[in-house]
Amino acid sequence: MRIESFIRVLAGSVVLLSLALTLWVSQWWLLLTAFVGLNLIQSAFTGFCPPSLVLRKLGWLDDAGIIHWGGRRPRG
Repeated sequence: MRIESFIRVLAGSVVLLSLALTLWVSQWWLLLTAFVGLNLIQSAFTGFCPPSLVLRKLGWLDDAGIIHWGGRRPRG
């Protein structure tokens, strides 16, 4: 899976979760939706994307932007 697709799935899932929590828990959960939207906008301008940093630290994201779930397999 490419990082761009993963970010779209992650953002959409968090927005839907936030809307459900707003409906059943508190309207303050709309702040999470706003945070996701603002993060998507800033990442378009700056290229800084926190989920990609986490995936890189885990060793799951290669230099081509492809996610390897569970880490990259050793070559050889």
